[in-house]
Amino acid sequence: MRRITLIEMTEPWFDELAEFLRIPSVSADPARAGDVKRAGQWVCDFIQAAGGTAELIDWNGQPLVNAEVPASGGGDAPTVLFYGHFDVQPADPLELWESAPFEPELRDGYLYGRGTVDDKGQLFMLLSAVRELAQAGELPVNVRFCCDGEEETGGHSIVEFLEADARGADAAVIFDSDLIRPGVPAFNMATRGLVYFHVTVRTGTRDLHSGIYGGAAMNAVHALSLTIAQIVARDGRLVESLRKGIAVPTEEELAGWRELPSGTEELGGQGASPADAKAADEFYLRTFAEPALDVNGIEGGSPQLQKTVLPVEAQANLSIRLAPGQQVEEIAPELERLLRASVPEGATIEIERWSSAAPGRMDPDAKAIQLGLVAFERALGRRPALIRSGGTLPIVPALADKGIPTIITGFGLSDSNVHSPNERLVAEYVPLGISAARELLLELAAL
Repeated sequence: MRRITLIEMTEPWFDELAEFLRIPSVSADPARAGDVKRAGQWVCDFIQAAGGTAELIDWNGQPLVNAEVPASGGGDAPTVLFYGHFDVQPADPLELWESAPFEPELRDGYLYGRGTVDDKGQLFMLLSAVRELAQAGELPVNVRFCCDGEEETGGHSIVEFLEADARGADAAVIFDSDLIRPGVPAFNMATRGLVYFHVTVRTGTRDLHSGIYGGAAMNAVHALSLTIAQIVARDGRLVESLRKGIAVPTEEELAGWRELPSGTEELGGQGASPADAKAADEFYLRTFAEPALDVNGIEGGSPQLQKTVLPVEAQANLSIRLAPGQQVEEIAPELERLLRASVPEGATIEIERWSSAAPGRMDPDAKAIQLGLVAFERALGRRPALIRSGGTLPIVPALADKGIPTIITGFGLSDSNVHSPNERLVAEYVPLGISAARELLLELAAL
């Protein structure tokens, strides 16, 4: 029998949030397309019940919530855009879950279930704060909700929608990240970009007998390895032409990074080995503020069966994370040029660019960011640290391009098991997040 805890019987938010979490809105599964739309409609119904207008629109085949809640009393007021996503990761492997992934459960102070942190639980915080203020007649800003149902499988529909939307906003808020540790909030001031390549190297017309031709004929796996070896980072730094445009972190950002766990803790906690002697000490500089080139997969010859051949074709997937300040159309062609220049004579190389996303950066001195720091300090009792994210979030550069200062924050923790079995959110962070979102709305009235 499932254990019923005191918090489940007393917390007013549980039943409502649980209804949202029970919708298996897995965007990666075509069979769940109807559930993704159902989750989007749930968001629309919530906003309409709060006094706003909302519609679930089809944006180039993807469901997207477009909604507004007007400021109480009307009149001229700033506009704040709230973003969140209502799709979730698949729950597999199901056998590793301690409770059903789409049947939320409160245990030992945590709310368990797929989407509790990423991102339904955090979107619920924003929705609830707006409803609370609107129903009390105290909402001081106009709120726009733009929420998508494909963030976990690309996130490009919301970018395209924002590019086509001429309305703009005075500020944006995204709850879709983590606290540094319990009680220590953070604002993400930047995200890295990404360019993804597929590379094929060929050295002949057919595989050859390694006994007869080994040592004399070119090996495609060797050629590809030598090509990549010419370009990978040395001591954590790529060649200068791939570092063009890097935005140097501010002193306030560097101070925020010092609040984070050490690089040794971060690497050790993931069972990872440092790339070199300085990697742990420079962990945040390298993952927040430097580009990084990685081989994401390599294939050639016969790695599983004993087969003595010289392969004449080898392939690799390469990605380069772009640092804030860099431009896709400057760095991507330069990486292609370097690859072509590095391939050994006698080999041919084919390069395909499969995808790209720009880095995003917000000005920490922007008025909206500074007001947000004040609001969070009032709600949580501690001023957020200004950090960056090593990951890529396509909506961030889209907002930056429109000149919309964006507060990117959240209430996950390192043990939230996001994208893994037993995803969980600290239960007391639900009302805390609602309180923080409410304080943000009140403070952003000063824009």
